[in-house]
Amino acid sequence: MDSMQQVFKSFGLALVGTMHPKMMWLSLRPFLIVSVLWGCVIWLTWTPALEMLSIFLTTSIFTSWIQDGLIWAGFENARAWIAPLFFVMLLIPLISISLLVFIAFTTVPKIVKLVSRQHAYKDLERKKGGGLFGSFVYTIWSALICLVLVMLTLPVWWIPPLVAVLPPLIWGWLTMRLMSYDVLAQHATSEERDALLHQHRWPLLTMGIVSGMLGAVPTFFWATSALALVLFPIVSFVALWIYSLIFVFAALWFTHYLLEALKELRRQELDESLNIEARVIDVELPNHG
Repeated sequence: MDSMQQVFKSFGLALVGTMHPKMMWLSLRPFLIVSVLWGCVIWLTWTPALEMLSIFLTTSIFTSWIQDGLIWAGFENARAWIAPLFFVMLLIPLISISLLVFIAFTTVPKIVKLVSRQHAYKDLERKKGGGLFGSFVYTIWSALICLVLVMLTLPVWWIPPLVAVLPPLIWGWLTMRLMSYDVLAQHATSEERDALLHQHRWPLLTMGIVSGMLGAVPTFFWATSALALVLFPIVSFVALWIYSLIFVFAALWFTHYLLEALKELRRQELDESLNIEARVIDVELPNHG
């Protein structure tokens, strides 16, 4: 089976698996924990953050033109909602990244454990090429890179063509990195992991971008809807659960794809080893011809 056929097969398996009650619970648990944590942060920082942002937006030479431009365009009430809008825009990537990191670090290993019990993967040997510390370092480093990319590109997210391109690319890249490492941490050696990530880099990136596009749907509504601004706590609560469900689906998708790819890699290595042994035996056998 070629890579793209396996991508579609894994997609179907992940779609069905996401509907399982265990997976629904695995999407609900990180959503509840992250919601409580960020709810406390927002409740404690909302008023002072808005005051600081309002002062910054009106006094800074880098941002004051935004408010002036909105007023010039006919949005006379811009002063009232521009600071909350900017605060929401800053919170969205922070909350999304924290949720993805939390799921990658705590939920993906459980998903891999459940999937690996299935008949198709029950004979797959665990070689434990990655550990808890390695996963933690890899996750934090990837999240920091992603956060820098978000902060650098955030000012242009409002430009119509880019708002549909940049978030899926960024989330897709981060999803690919985190899911690929954590899925293979217990089953593959570091050499096998590097070989798989190199050999399947384009299918994996495609899967990450598709997952990022799915995650960009609530992001787009969250960031552009006036209703989302007015009902921010409620809308953010619903959007966060959608994020969580999408990330669990992505974890299932990557797990099915990479475990199957690992099986195929080991099958090829075994065939090559047997062929080499057979050639060596043929050479060593005396020629009685």
